[in-house]
Amino acid sequence: MRLPVFVFDIETITDLKAGAHLYQLNNLNDDDKTQALNKIRRQDSGSDFQRLPLHQIACISGFWIDEKGMRLFSLSQKDNTEAEILEKFLSVFEKRQPVLVSWNGAQFDLPVILYRAMYHGLSAPSLLDQGEIDQQRRYNNYQNRYHHQHIDLMDALALFNGRNFQKLDDVAHMFGFAGKREGKGYQVPEQIKQQDWLGLTSYCEGNVLNTWFIYLRWLLLKGQLLREDHQDLIKSTQQYLATQPQHEGFLAQWQQSAQSTPFSQTFFD
Repeated sequence: MRLPVFVFDIETITDLKAGAHLYQLNNLNDDDKTQALNKIRRQDSGSDFQRLPLHQIACISGFWIDEKGMRLFSLSQKDNTEAEILEKFLSVFEKRQPVLVSWNGAQFDLPVILYRAMYHGLSAPSLLDQGEIDQQRRYNNYQNRYHHQHIDLMDALALFNGRNFQKLDDVAHMFGFAGKREGKGYQVPEQIKQQDWLGLTSYCEGNVLNTWFIYLRWLLLKGQLLREDHQDLIKSTQQYLATQPQHEGFLAQWQQSAQSTPFSQTFFD
């Protein structure tokens, strides 16, 4: 496994200010803006799920793995503006060139990050370089669907066929991981309204952890990770999570789910 690895996920809410500016809704209050934007979107697509540029980033969570160990962290609007969250996230790529791992990151997370970074006038040359700065990036960059600098597991496991896309929760649970049975993305606006930042970041970090475990299984399948190394990384992650009180429930849920899957059951023997 090539290090460092950076597994990430984002949680978003609708940017009412940008949406009101786009559709000339500035005379409405926030509740009416939300209803109007949802109605416009349903007319366009049949769903309330907003266009990518109107997704304001409320949280980015990441799991960083390198030679020194592993670290789980979140950047949220509890302590940062959206621009500050993005600046901190993008600065990682100026310092290091990690293998970026996501679930649906090529379809959603990265495009949202790029739109919002442009909205705030930020720069991300190392993340976007396709050979204009470093010629080696022509052959391995974060944008190319078939390169290995960014692994969108949803896309890779579907063999790059959109008809085969699966939900992270379903795949994680089937493989005997915790999944996200106790939380859903649609709860994010209410969590922010209630200032439940711990609930929001724990949910986002749970997505990151499920993605990390599926990535390890993917590397095992491809022969890029020996079984004993796979088991060692699983154990190291368990030991790390035991030091993270906010994920006590995640560990318990993982152990329960693992009992229904023969291979994952061995993690808790």
